[in-house]
This record gives sequence, structure tokens and C-alpha cells, in this order.
Amino acid sequence: MSRKLKVAIVGSGNIGSDLMIKVMRNARHLEMGAMVGIDAASDGLARAARLGVAVTHEGVEGLVRLPVFQDIDFVFDATSAGAHVHNDAFLRQVRPGIRLIDLTPAAIGPYCVPVVNLEEHLGKTNVNMVTCGGQATIPMVAAVSRVAPVHYAEIVASIASKSAGPGTRANIDEFTETTSKAIEVIGGAAKGKAIIVMNPAEPPLMMRDTVFVLSAPADQERVRASIEEMAAAVQSYVPGYRLKQQVQFEEIPASAPLSIPGHGRFSGLKTSVFLEVEGAAHYLPAYAGNLDIMTSAALATAERMAVSMING
Repeated sequence: MSRKLKVAIVGSGNIGSDLMIKVMRNARHLEMGAMVGIDAASDGLARAARLGVAVTHEGVEGLVRLPVFQDIDFVFDATSAGAHVHNDAFLRQVRPGIRLIDLTPAAIGPYCVPVVNLEEHLGKTNVNMVTCGGQATIPMVAAVSRVAPVHYAEIVASIASKSAGPGTRANIDEFTETTSKAIEVIGGAAKGKAIIVMNPAEPPLMMRDTVFVLSAPADQERVRASIEEMAAAVQSYVPGYRLKQQVQFEEIPASAPLSIPGHGRFSGLKTSVFLEVEGAAHYLPAYAGNLDIMTSAALATAERMAVSMING
């Protein structure tokens, strides 16, 4: 397929800039159309202009005035939850059918984790990429839930403080709420909980994620195989994604159930998964795996949608 669909990226910060590099280096069915920001002096806009990409520092209002806008098929929004609500509403007034890939926790459209539920949402005009923690951990919860019913899942995402920009810091509450809900909606857990930790260590540490899943009794080898298969699937578009150690299991007997404050008492199988996400270092440092997994998942989503659109 030689045809490529044009994309615009709204948000010229770290995430938007990294995504632009990925589109230009790795995309098979997409090409850059425009980079949009609100700071005329931002490095992202300057870099885009040097690379020959149309730019505007006047937000989505400026985007629709660019000549290239009429050829834009996808808009990646890498701003903030509040800004995305405005951006979606504004763009819908101008082009109702334009497709938005939302990298904020706004969750106007359905949650999307490529290896879990992308095929269900190929025709949607707005999909939400959940959060970095969600992209890393929800596949592991889903891997267990396809073997046995999951009663409760808890994830802890630890990221380098240096990789948490203003957008991430301003959306901590949205991060926990969106991720917790997506653990249930996509991951299949009856109850979900998410925690984010910003680690100030120097030198900065890579993203680490811990996933605790309480499920009905299940064959441990089947659960292990499902998790390893899912990890390999995520690796296909996030090469730095890996299991940090062997999956751990603990049988929780009904005679001594595990008590989770606010969620109840559980027995069955406790599965613990330990992950590390190393960034590709296209624009961001390698330790910023939390940002890399978001841009990689967003690109994988748009690429698959583009194939669907091109093939009709």
C-alpha cells in the first residue's frame, strides 16, 4: 500500500515531539501533516518547522486555518484532559468525522489498548489511549482474565520524576481514575485500582510497573503462558517492554482470604507481574518508557485504523 494518511499532532511538548519522530521514522501508512502548539517558542514547533512540517502556535483554532488541514485524517491530542475536551468539541464543529487519538486521560471516546481491544474500535472517531500505566499493565490483567475471572487487580506505575512533565503532573487524579476504570472495562477485573509513583532518584530510573491480580483458582501454567504471550504482543510495537522477572503465584485459601480495604475479601489465585518499560530514545531519554509506551500505542492504533480506512 503506497497511500499514506496525513496526521496532525496537537501538543508540541515531549510526548507530541516524540510521536512526530515516530511517525516520520516508523509509520508505514501515516505521514506528518501539521504540528500544533500554543507556545511559539517551543522546541517541538521549532523542530517540526526544521523538518518541513506545517506548524501553528495558535492551537486547534490555528490548525483549521492551515491549508493542510483539509487533508488531515487523524489528530493526535497530546495536551491535557481539559484541553482535549475543548479540542474535540471544536474540531467536531469543523470536521465531524475527523478521527482523534486521545493521549490524555479525558476519555471522551472508548478506552483503547491495542493488543486487547483495538479491533472493536476501528471505526470510532475518538479513542482514548488510557494512560502510560494503563498501556503497560492492562494487557497483563487481560491476560489473566482470559484464563480465569478476575475479582480484583491493582497496579503500581513507578516513573522517573524527570519524565513527568506539566501535563502528567496536572492530571494525577485523572490518571488514577482513568486507569482504575480501564482496568475493569478493558482488563476484565471486577474491581481495579491504580497508583502512580514519581521517583526522584538520580540517575533517573526506567519505568517499572507492578501488577497484582486476584482471580478465581486457575492453572498457573496457563496463566503464565497467557501473560508471556501478551507481553510478546505488546513488544511488537513497544520493543522496550519486558517482564522483569518470573511471574509469581500464591494460592489464597477460602479459610484465610485476603482482605483489600474498600474492596472486600478474596480467595483464589494471586498473580504478581513485574514489568519494565525502556524507551526507544527517539526524542526522549531511554528512561522515559512511560512516555514512549503512550506514543508507541497511539501510533500502533492509528496505523491499524489507517489500514482499515485504506482497504475500505
